[in-house]
Amino acid sequence: MARSGDGYGVGVDESYRALPWLYLTFLSIWFFSACSWTVYTYKTRHSQWNNLQWTLASVPLIKALQLMLSFLFWYSCFNFQACSLWMSFGVYVTGVLFQTAAFVSFLLISHGYCIMCERLSLNERRSTAALACVFYLTLVGYKACVPYFSVLLLLNYFISFYIIFHHISQNLLVLREQLSIIEHEDIQAMHDAVYKKYTMFKKFQGAMQIVATAETMIYMNIDDSSENYWLRLLLREWAQFCIFLYIGWIFRSQDLAPNFSVMPTTKCKGETLVPPTYSIEMDAGTFKEFSSHEWHIGVPTSTSHDESSKDEVLVIIQHPRAQRLRKLDGFSQNADCFVVSDLNANSPPCPT
Repeated sequence: MARSGDGYGVGVDESYRALPWLYLTFLSIWFFSACSWTVYTYKTRHSQWNNLQWTLASVPLIKALQLMLSFLFWYSCFNFQACSLWMSFGVYVTGVLFQTAAFVSFLLISHGYCIMCERLSLNERRSTAALACVFYLTLVGYKACVPYFSVLLLLNYFISFYIIFHHISQNLLVLREQLSIIEHEDIQAMHDAVYKKYTMFKKFQGAMQIVATAETMIYMNIDDSSENYWLRLLLREWAQFCIFLYIGWIFRSQDLAPNFSVMPTTKCKGETLVPPTYSIEMDAGTFKEFSSHEWHIGVPTSTSHDESSKDEVLVIIQHPRAQRLRKLDGFSQNADCFVVSDLNANSPPCPT
């Protein structure tokens, strides 16, 4: 391309002739995916990990915006002989935002956000925000061809992927320990829930290995010729779409295993083990008079306000009448009391 400016005529290399239609094709694909994911996330807004889904939904929306600006830029270049400087700047900014949003999503998943804990701790939020800012600034410098920023970007990628894989390995280790305890103590009530989380992290680990390989191949490619630029663009866009489609499919809302949502508000710093599950049977009369100064029904509390959160227990009571209404045959007149301790090995045992 000879020269670009806002409203000035330009001479465009004919090897870029296919770019507008490539961008339009991928714009249609990403826009349809973004709309479908947004509507699906809204419909399942009451699910356990809806906050994570909204974060993932922002990624295809930003990508669709980038592709739309790219299409308009190249279409105006070829059909109106005018390449807008502001349009190209919009492509540049949205491209950086897309990569940053994807990186933040990967970090949140690796931390176990909405999977291992309801929300991140203060230190985790600060570290994620700091890494995202550094990643964004490094990408800006690299795409602006600032000297030495290619080295900084390579270092940033190395640190980022190390942190992501480290957190994934930690979560997998915790889940393997929980599964071994479940099998040893024969606590089948929690097996499906824990195994579901373990499978999700294993699939995500494989997806991140593909992402790391793809990013390495992209930045190691030294072929800058314009003749096959459209082919490199095609491969890169398909790779990005397939990766995010796979990750979105893994963390979609679905019929989760029972007890999947049993998790602490934030991660515990100590050793994390499977929460023991106990079943206490009582008749309707006993249930009506059930009371305890140490336990609150459905609310995590401790015996004393001075005790730390690691000593908290959660009691969930299922009313006998609700059970009879759900089971029309009236099989059971008893109530089940599931006492679930917090995900901490130091939690006090519950009576059976």
